[in-house]
Amino acid sequence: MAQVEGSVVLVTGAQGGLGREFVAQALARGAARVYATARSPQQWDDARIVPLRLDVTDDESVAAAVQAATDVTVVVNNAGIHGAGSLLGSPVCEVERVFATNVFGALRVAKAFAPVLGRNGGGALVDVASVLSWLGIAGAYSASKAALWSLTNSLRLELAPQGTQVLGAHLGYTDTPLIAGLDVEKNDPADVVAAIWDAVEAGEREVLVDQVSRDVRAALSGPLEALYPQLGAPVAGGR
Repeated sequence: MAQVEGSVVLVTGAQGGLGREFVAQALARGAARVYATARSPQQWDDARIVPLRLDVTDDESVAAAVQAATDVTVVVNNAGIHGAGSLLGSPVCEVERVFATNVFGALRVAKAFAPVLGRNGGGALVDVASVLSWLGIAGAYSASKAALWSLTNSLRLELAPQGTQVLGAHLGYTDTPLIAGLDVEKNDPADVVAAIWDAVEAGEREVLVDQVSRDVRAALSGPLEALYPQLGAPVAGGR
């Protein structure tokens, strides 16, 4: 298991609602340094925070970040976009744009930093997914998070031999700029990030940070109609 105290953390999407919490709480738990990455990084009022340009959709940008952050022991794949809605109502290029960040961007970061984590003792990789990994109600976003869940499961197996802990984090609606326009009950980002850091330090492989995530995860073994009541009852005699 990885300990945050004394660690060197890299956070993608560090200027978003969850990203800023990951940075702040890592430092509060004793991280030695945090690389706060973004496409256009800001300056921070803490010498332990290193602003770093990182576009997860660009190979050269990721390679440059690896060269700049050779001491990293914990990587948080937090960058994500909402983008396209309905799969049928959106141009395929818009769906591809969502996958480019949420899936292939996360893979690009994991693949590039895996050797760094291995050289530095194993460490941890955190993939921030969603309850929508298991609930296809948000079109392209749901599909991308489902793909991230599968990707995380595979990375967990591939990185196990080098001692890297891979943690998949799933959460419901959380009060960040990404969903600022939705009139729904939302988690406090501070609570979400605290639960994720607790899971890292406990050596866990998956964390369900709220009740909705736990409920949906538990319902996966049940009938589809339980998750999607809009489908109605099964057709009599159907196969």
